[in-house]
Amino acid sequence: MSRSPACTDPQHHVHDGDAFVHEVERACAQRGLRLTPIRAHALRLIADAGRPVKAYELLDLMKETHDAAAPPTVYRALDFLLEHGFIHKLASINAFVGCHHPGAEQHAVPFLICDRCQSATELEDERIVELLDAQARALGFTPQAQTLEVHGVCGACAAEAKAG
Repeated sequence: MSRSPACTDPQHHVHDGDAFVHEVERACAQRGLRLTPIRAHALRLIADAGRPVKAYELLDLMKETHDAAAPPTVYRALDFLLEHGFIHKLASINAFVGCHHPGAEQHAVPFLICDRCQSATELEDERIVELLDAQARALGFTPQAQTLEVHGVCGACAAEAKAG
């Protein structure tokens, strides 16, 4: 699944929790990966949260249905989901969100993070990543990874503050 430079077509990405888990199941089948019940459950909880989820919050949610869930179990599930590009880690807030393109090959994805409501918006514009990479290479720097997280206030929180 390829993305346009500024992907705004809702048909190109997955927001619904059921569709998201189904897309990951399909990607796992195509790639010969094993999506265990624990991994699928972690994925479902992240998808249903609708906001970034921290690992220990995910553990608490998993314990509601899997009494034996422990930190290593959650971290192994997160590692698998991260490694295969099904979720993203937001380093600045140490939390996880589902990827809008779970079937696509993954690379760096910039995020806008609201400091009020903790929402995270995936910027689906490859030009940002390509520009950073090109600028680094022009300076003789060889990039190996990119993490771009912009903190601020989302439009909904700004409107709420203005109205209040």
